[in-house]
Amino acid sequence: MPRFASAAEWVSPCVSSAAEASGRAEPIGAAVAMVGKQTFFDQVVFSGGGTRCFWQAGFIHVLRQEIPVHPERLTGVSGGACSACGFVTHRGERVRDAMIEAFSRQDWNISLDDPASGDHGHTPHQRVYREVIESCFGDREAASLIDEGPQVQILIARPPSHSWAKLSGAAMTLVYEADTMLRSNPHLTWPEAAGMVGELIDANQAARDGRITDLICAAATIPPVFEPPLWGGAPAVDAGMIDQAPLPVPDQGRTLVLLTKIFRDVPEHPDRLYVMPSESVVADKIDFTDPDKLRQTWQQGEEDAHAFLKSGGLTERLKP
Repeated sequence: MPRFASAAEWVSPCVSSAAEASGRAEPIGAAVAMVGKQTFFDQVVFSGGGTRCFWQAGFIHVLRQEIPVHPERLTGVSGGACSACGFVTHRGERVRDAMIEAFSRQDWNISLDDPASGDHGHTPHQRVYREVIESCFGDREAASLIDEGPQVQILIARPPSHSWAKLSGAAMTLVYEADTMLRSNPHLTWPEAAGMVGELIDANQAARDGRITDLICAAATIPPVFEPPLWGGAPAVDAGMIDQAPLPVPDQGRTLVLLTKIFRDVPEHPDRLYVMPSESVVADKIDFTDPDKLRQTWQQGEEDAHAFLKSGGLTERLKP
């Protein structure tokens, strides 16, 4: 089952024998009544991780079918920005299928001569990702669903040097890797201490302004693989280097944090449930050539969600 860390007051590891026999979680109406709301979570946080984010998309796809998940606030970072918008628009499967189709046409991750890349350098990632995002969220219906839906905030980062955004952003990836390896905590500290600045962007407003696809793409800009775009007049890069689990503002109520890899040091907090994959997902963060790995990663998310529900990872001691 997926790994999780949370407060014992509102998460119990037990499950009824009926649920075990059926392979499904038992009815949770009574538990919801105990919470006093028609949702298990007031907030959902979508972590980053490139194509690993299809694990969280598969997980939440199953979870929302089995229990009430109607959060008031969502945040996303890096590829989690796409997951958050997929959740709000109910287009997670559409994004998955579009990405699989794009990957099936792609047989390389880097080339010294790709005429199709244009301003995107020697890799296809930025071009392919934008094409998929625009095909899934570039229409008026998607913009309207995000505009009128729950609060959605997307974290972007500003590199230390705006003049040398690509170079300084690339340098921050080294700081990020060191922080991740040594601290292994989803809330990083070293890149921000080194000069990188995070900024939560109002995705609802971006949808109203017709710029939601630009924001989703900006949030997943990994230097030097991607060329940093401008957002608000300044370069924007992937903020997963600052925080893999950015909390919304305001930060209020029970929060589900969907990570995409296993961390050794997961915070303990009375109102947060951090959920990680049961094992490392097969998807490589920026490999755009293997659609089967993407399918398997989504499927693992679904399987982990079923195991999570069956285990009683949520239920019987929820308290107001």
